[in-house]
Amino acid sequence: MTSQRVNIVLDAERAVKLRRLAERTHTSPGTLARSLLSTALDDADPDPMTITDILDRIPGAWEDAKAGSEEIRTGKGIPLDEL
Repeated sequence: MTSQRVNIVLDAERAVKLRRLAERTHTSPGTLARSLLSTALDDADPDPMTITDILDRIPGAWEDAKAGSEEIRTGKGIPLDEL
C-alpha cells in the first residue's frame, strides 16, 4: 500500500491539545495526528449528506474552499490531480 502526504493546519487551541495528548502518550504529535485521522476516516460515513454536514461545521471551510478555487483559477495553486 502506498501512502500520501497530507498537510493539515490546526488552529492554536487544537494544536496545543494535540501536543498535550502526544506528550501524555509519549508519541510525536505527527504520529498521534495520523492515528487520530486514520481512525476518524475509518469511522466516517461515506454518505455525501453526512460529509456535507461535517464540512458545514468547520469554521471558515467554505471561505477556504472558495479561496483555493480562486488560487487554481489564477494559476497560484496546484490542482489535486497534480499532487
